[in-house]
Amino acid sequence: MNSEPAVTSQLLFHPPCGPVSGWCDGEVVRASGIPYARAPRFQAPVPVPDWTSEYAATSPAPACPQAPVPFLDDVLGTKYGELPGSEDCQNLSITLPGDLAPDEKLPVMVWIHGGSYTTGSGDLAIFDAARLVAENRIIVVSVTYRLGLFGFLATPAGRPGNLGLLDQLEALRWVQRNIAAFGGDPGRVTAFGQSAGGDAIAHLMATPEAPNLFRRAIIQSAPLGITRGRAKMNHAMGIASDGVTDQTPAMDVVALEAQVTQVARKFGMLAAMPFGTQYGHDPLPGESGIEAAWNRTAPAIDVLIGHTSEEARLFLPRSPRLMRLAKVPFVGKAAVRAIDWVVTETVYGRATRRFARRHAKAGGRVHRYVMDWHAPGNIFGAAHTIDLPLLLGNRETWDGVGLIAGARWEDVDATGRAVRSLWAGFARGDDLGEAGGVDHALHYRRV
Repeated sequence: MNSEPAVTSQLLFHPPCGPVSGWCDGEVVRASGIPYARAPRFQAPVPVPDWTSEYAATSPAPACPQAPVPFLDDVLGTKYGELPGSEDCQNLSITLPGDLAPDEKLPVMVWIHGGSYTTGSGDLAIFDAARLVAENRIIVVSVTYRLGLFGFLATPAGRPGNLGLLDQLEALRWVQRNIAAFGGDPGRVTAFGQSAGGDAIAHLMATPEAPNLFRRAIIQSAPLGITRGRAKMNHAMGIASDGVTDQTPAMDVVALEAQVTQVARKFGMLAAMPFGTQYGHDPLPGESGIEAAWNRTAPAIDVLIGHTSEEARLFLPRSPRLMRLAKVPFVGKAAVRAIDWVVTETVYGRATRRFARRHAKAGGRVHRYVMDWHAPGNIFGAAHTIDLPLLLGNRETWDGVGLIAGARWEDVDATGRAVRSLWAGFARGDDLGEAGGVDHALHYRRV
């Protein structure tokens, strides 16, 4: 007798949204590319209507249309065009243990990817959650959302901002409603994200609904030092992009992002991430009210927040001037270290410490970490994104790529197991104590 129907029936889930069929992939089960919302261009998302026929969740979520970034492809091992592109990108993918028991209710970690709000996608290979899931018996939901001009820029003519943030809220609502059918505990949801993803999670915490959507937050390398005072820059960018219409071809919209980014350059350090969350646009309060909004939700959300010790080194090889400086005898390397320290502190360090102190003072529980793991002799050191190979992806995606060249994969994976265990323990609700860490990788303390 053909066993195929039996295998299929084991992977059929029955969430309130409608039946979903997943697939086995080694030690994990996946349900990929599930739509959680839809929206016409430049409009707020609405939940996808429930369905009655089986939804085959067997294809990765498409990426929001975006431009190539060859530098990041070289450093991170990504490949432009790895995933198909579509403006209908509001999809999520679920990874769960392959041997889930019928009565298990596991902690859920919702991944919000980074990429300066202009690049990336939840289902990129470097963000694969299989190791994190299989080693720690948790469930990971990876969210894809609108980027760039499609998702993160208001215009004087009335186009809304924060559409990508609204997408993320819809995804978190979907998780609350549906994740129990996949073995997840909706009362133990942790939102975690890196770079722009961490920044997004920090700002989602300012929404009144946040405590009903996630109990914990892990904020990794969020550029919180450049999120204030952006109104003039956003206004100038909005004017530069006002000519885009509902009918403009998607890749023409993407091409215009480069011109809009040029407009931002005169605003200095803020232009390091020109697209992003905008205060005073749904669902965020005005800039003057953001601290009070954060304080209101603080007692209900536990936070693990931090950054790498050498964030700015990711961008060192992109600057010929800095590369020349590094080669100056005696003083060059010290000068580059000083520049890296200043940029890391300005964009990440000071603002992270400030966020953590404010959260604790408002009644929230918070631990702050610094990650200093790096590949031996690697020019990037403990740069921005160095946490990614320790948490997500696998040997096939990471071994030998520029960011960690020089490190033996066995050492990367051994350190990664400890970091993944720490992240999952936080998501379970384990007490991290007053201080701790992972040898030769990171240290943290309660704030």
